[in-house]
Amino acid sequence: MIDLHTHSTASDGKCSPDELVARAARAGVTTLALTDHDTVGGCTEAAAACRRHRIEFVPGIEITAVASDRDVHVLAYFFDLESESLGAFLSEQRRRRIERVREMLVRLEGQGIHLDSDAILAPGLADASRAVGRPWIARALVTAGHVSNVSEAFDTWLARGRPAFVPRVGAGPEEVFSRIHDARGIASLAHPVLIEHDEWIPVFAAAGLDALEAFHSDHDAADTARYLAVAREVGLGVTGGSDFHADSEHGGGGPGSVALPSAYFEQLRMMANH
Repeated sequence: MIDLHTHSTASDGKCSPDELVARAARAGVTTLALTDHDTVGGCTEAAAACRRHRIEFVPGIEITAVASDRDVHVLAYFFDLESESLGAFLSEQRRRRIERVREMLVRLEGQGIHLDSDAILAPGLADASRAVGRPWIARALVTAGHVSNVSEAFDTWLARGRPAFVPRVGAGPEEVFSRIHDARGIASLAHPVLIEHDEWIPVFAAAGLDALEAFHSDHDAADTARYLAVAREVGLGVTGGSDFHADSEHGGGGPGSVALPSAYFEQLRMMANH
C-alpha cells in the first residue's frame, strides 16, 4: 500500500512524524511520503521511524504556489533533502506564512475576537522548521469556544471572502517547479479538483510539471478517471495519497485510506532516476 500524501506536526497535521508512521504501519502502508507544507522538518524523524517499521520512505513536501490569487499546491518527491537552494526558498515561504497568520489574527481582533497570538505562533517561532498556517488559528478558535469545529472556523472567518482572510503572497507555480527540479526532485500538482482550473494543467505541464495527483481523498471515482486521462493526454506521471492530517476536517481517512497503485509509483521512481 503506497501513500504519498501525509502531514505531521511539522506543519498542520496532528500526529508527530513518529506517530504518523506508527499509524501507517498499523494500516498496512508499505511506502510512505511525508509531505508537510513548506517544510521538510519532519522528514528525518519520519525516515527513522519508517526504517524501524520496514516501510519505504520517500522524501516529500507540499509547497504552496500562487496563481491568479489562488493557492496551487505542488507536491515534490525524491528531492535532495540537503539542497541549500530549496532550503532557503522554503525558509522564505515559512516566513511569509508567519506574516500571514499575524495579519489574520489582527483582522480577527478587529472583529472582536481576541486570540493569544504569541501562543498560536510560539511553536513556529521556537522551531523555524515548522510551518504555521490557518489550521493553527482554526483550532485556537475552536478551543476558545468561538466556533464548534475547524470547518466552521474556516467557513465563518478564515476562508476566501470571509472577514479574517488574507490573500497569500508567494511564488508562482513555474518557480516552484524550477526550485524542485534544482533539488533533483519531481513536481506533482496536488488535489487538482480543489483548484477548479483543469485548463491550467496543460500550461503547468509545459512549464515543468511532472505529475498529477489523480488519487486523493477529495476525488471521487469520476474525478480520478478524469485526471488519469488528463495525465495520459499531456504526458504526466500520476501520484496519490490520503492527505492524512489526523483531523476529520481533512478527508477523515487514515494513512493508506487512499493509495497509489504500484504501477504508477514505479513510473515515478523511473522518472526520478533519469
